[in-house]
Amino acid sequence: MQTSKAALARSLGISRQGLYYRPRRPERDETLRDILASIWQKHPAYGHRRLAIHLGMNKKRILRVMHKYKLYPVLRRKRRIYGQRTILSEIPNRIKDLKPDRMNMIWAGDFTCLWYQGRYVYLATVLDTFTREIIGWQIGLHHTTRLVLDVLEEARRKREETPQYFHSDQGSEYASGACIEWLVTRDILPSHSPKGKPWHNGRQESFFSSFKFEFGKTNRYRTIEKLIEAIGKYIHYYNNERIHGALKMPPQTFRLKAEETKKAA
Repeated sequence: MQTSKAALARSLGISRQGLYYRPRRPERDETLRDILASIWQKHPAYGHRRLAIHLGMNKKRILRVMHKYKLYPVLRRKRRIYGQRTILSEIPNRIKDLKPDRMNMIWAGDFTCLWYQGRYVYLATVLDTFTREIIGWQIGLHHTTRLVLDVLEEARRKREETPQYFHSDQGSEYASGACIEWLVTRDILPSHSPKGKPWHNGRQESFFSSFKFEFGKTNRYRTIEKLIEAIGKYIHYYNNERIHGALKMPPQTFRLKAEETKKAA
C-alpha cells in the first residue's frame, strides 16, 4: 500500500514541506571554504584563530570547516629547537618581572642570519614590546656592533624618543662597550637575557620565528637589493596588516588605539 506524502509527514512529526527541506549548512560551509582559500592567498600562515579574528566569526566554526574539507594554512609551522649561547655579559635581566604598559617603555633588539647566494647576511631589528611593532631594521654583511648601533639610531629617529629599557641577548655586539655606552648616555637601562634562555627575549624571538616561517626562501631574489626590498615589504605587512596573535589586531592598529586612549584620558 502506497503511503501519501502527507501521511508520511504526519508519521515523522514534520510538515509536508519538511519532506523537501534541504539543509543549508553544506552550502554555507562551501562558501566559507572558498573564503578561507582567498584569505590564504594574502595571509598564508593564518590558522583558525587569526582567521576568526579576520572574519569576525566563531573560531570553532572555522576549525570545523577546516577539518571537514581537510584545509590547512599554506604555510605550516615546524617545532622550534633552542640552542645554547655563551654568556658574555654580567648585565641582569631587568625586565623579567615587568609588563610593558605603554610605548617606549621597553625596546628589544636582536638579529638573525639569512643564507643568501652562498653566504650569510644579517637582519637586525628593534621592537617595541608594548605595541610589537618593528620600529627599526637594518641589513648587514657582518654581525657587528655597528649594525646594532645603526638599527638603534633608526628606531630613535622614528620614535623621536628613547625607551626606559633596552633588552637583548648576551651577544658580543650587545655587550660591547660601544653599545652599552650608547644606551647609558641616553639614560637607557640595558637588560640581557640569561644564558641559554632566548625566550626571555620572547617577543623578538617570536618576530624572527614568524618572519623566517612566512618570508620563505631568500635565494629566490636575484639581487641583494631585491632581497632587502622584499624584507621591507614584509615588515610593513607585519606592522600594518598581519593580525598579531596576542594583540588580536595588527601592531600599528594597536598603537593607534593606545594613542587615542591616552589622549582621551
